Amino acid sequence: MSKILLALFLLLGLNVKAQPTLKGGLESFVMNNKVYPRYSLQNCIDGSVTISFKLNKAGEVYFSKIQKGIGTDLDDEALRLIRLSSGKWIVPADHDTTVSVVVPINFKLSGDDCQNKSQKDIKQAIETYKSNIGMTDAVLNFYRHKATGKFTADEQRRIEALKASLGYDEEYMKMRINDGLKKLKQKDRQGACEDFMFVKNMGYDLADEQIAKYCN
Repeated sequence: MSKILLALFLLLGLNVKAQPTLKGGLESFVMNNKVYPRYSLQNCIDGSVTISFKLNKAGEVYFSKIQKGIGTDLDDEALRLIRLSSGKWIVPADHDTTVSVVVPINFKLSGDDCQNKSQKDIKQAIETYKSNIGMTDAVLNFYRHKATGKFTADEQRRIEALKASLGYDEEYMKMRINDGLKKLKQKDRQGACEDFMFVKNMGYDLADEQIAKYCN
């Protein structure tokens, strides 16, 4: 609850229930654990993602969803951060665990790299990301089922061309592995394994060592 809203409630003499709070503060937690996602970083995309989630009495997140997103990989990172905060929330005794807590996760870029990026360019990058989701899924599905052998040489050539057009080359995969390693340091094994499995399901064996060590 914002300070302005809290002051209004107090002014009106309304009873205000204590809200769940994150140990150390949400802003500090986000700052210390954020791994700025690659696409949004490269395209100077920032903003606020609103996450809705529910907490049990132990302060664990047992449900979470994107309530209002930006439409890029920032949405996934915001959701990951809330998931990572599980068990770190202080929940008042009278808190209704069936009621959602709603918080904004803010992403802000600064520096010279984005000064020449226009809002039109940024908006176009967001739309491009949205349109690329289906094509990314097509590539992932192909490699997930490649072992069955039920594909033609033409299909594989089309998938390889699609993968190249999306920029999913070896350099990108190495960056995803590095992101996964950062998440491991944060003790977010689930998030790390999602990065490692993305690499594998894109047809690369670069993350096989990490998958064998952390994801089986």
